[in-house]
Amino acid sequence: MPIRLDSADPDFEQRFVQLLEGKREASQDVNDTVAAIIADVRRRGDVAVVELTNKFDRSHVAPDTLAISADEIARAAASVPDTIRAALQTAHDRIWAHHVKQKPEDHIYTDHLGVTLGTRWTPVDAVGIYVPGGLASYPSSVLMNAVPAQVAGVARIAMVVPTPNGEINPAILLAAQIAGVTEIYRIGGAQAVAALAYGTASIARVDKVVGPGNAYVATAKRQVFGQVGIDMIAGPSEVLVIADGSANPAWVAADLIAQAEHGAGAQSILVTTEKGLADTVAAEVDRQLALLPKQEIARQGWDEFGAIITVTSLDEAALLANRIASEHVELAINDPQGLLPAIRHAGAIFLGHHTPEAIGDYVGGSNHVLPTARSARFASGLGVLDFMKRTSILGCDPSSLSALSEAAVTIAEVEALHGHGQSISIRLNR
Repeated sequence: MPIRLDSADPDFEQRFVQLLEGKREASQDVNDTVAAIIADVRRRGDVAVVELTNKFDRSHVAPDTLAISADEIARAAASVPDTIRAALQTAHDRIWAHHVKQKPEDHIYTDHLGVTLGTRWTPVDAVGIYVPGGLASYPSSVLMNAVPAQVAGVARIAMVVPTPNGEINPAILLAAQIAGVTEIYRIGGAQAVAALAYGTASIARVDKVVGPGNAYVATAKRQVFGQVGIDMIAGPSEVLVIADGSANPAWVAADLIAQAEHGAGAQSILVTTEKGLADTVAAEVDRQLALLPKQEIARQGWDEFGAIITVTSLDEAALLANRIASEHVELAINDPQGLLPAIRHAGAIFLGHHTPEAIGDYVGGSNHVLPTARSARFASGLGVLDFMKRTSILGCDPSSLSALSEAAVTIAEVEALHGHGQSISIRLNR
């Protein structure tokens, strides 16, 4: 059963901290295994990637079949029903329309001394996108990772996707086709991350690796960081629903279940000002779970990691939400805009009763690659800026250099970097 907390209870703070600190990932030490895989791929390249892929994915690939051909992509995409194609195209178009508004502009100006200052934005040259392809096979993740990169102007996007038993969801390849991704490899796991980061004879290295994966993928991304950039280390998914008396308990229950069915430690939390609503939602979750075609994963997630917290006010709910810093925060309240400014730490916020988190997963337009495990306190969701670099621009003429030189040379002398000072003063005949 999910835990029940009441902020009025004397032991609330202790139990709330336990909830925050609860571990939701398998206590599996994969560092050594992943390090060995990365070293093997660096040493043996394609040979290692092929051996590991055939071992873990029960596939039969060879170096010359690592890449999924254009014909294979076209055939798979053509096999997808038109209704799915239309839905993915709608998602793509909305994601593009939203993300194109994030693209920054260069800003260069001249200040009162005549110094040219500014910022120039340029895209990353090459990006690798990891797409899960096993039990979690999400064509929406292809769009969420590829579209911002395309908007940013990334010239080369290489996608890796595992194909357990040689199989792949055709919708994955259709989503890639819609997003304009043509370089796709049938590999996954830590070996795929290593191949993207260091390159092999068949797979050119990239500059940044993005996308979700299991513990081995997350650990591999952590270990190759520095060699390449990464987006984030994603943990189990999570939702926090803040509800008042205006909330529909059936809708709230459905949203909690939607998150719990991700499994693998996914967490659903309800924070409400109404004790009656808390009881009704708990009963409604049980009722709806019984009707779910695949209820085992969702029921396990709800029972192990779910929580219902009653509070005295929405202000208090906002304070707890900021401490939880959830990946998704739903404001199932009468005045979501009124509470919005108080929610400072969240990966994404969903406003009002008619904005279920799942609409953001697919077609809302915002990105569903979001910070988890309380990292929303300092991190943001995936966006166009993740695929761009900011370069500072600075230019002096003789007059502006002269105006700045005295202060600059003084600081150089304070830091005992006399060569720095000389490089300035030599230009002024001093």
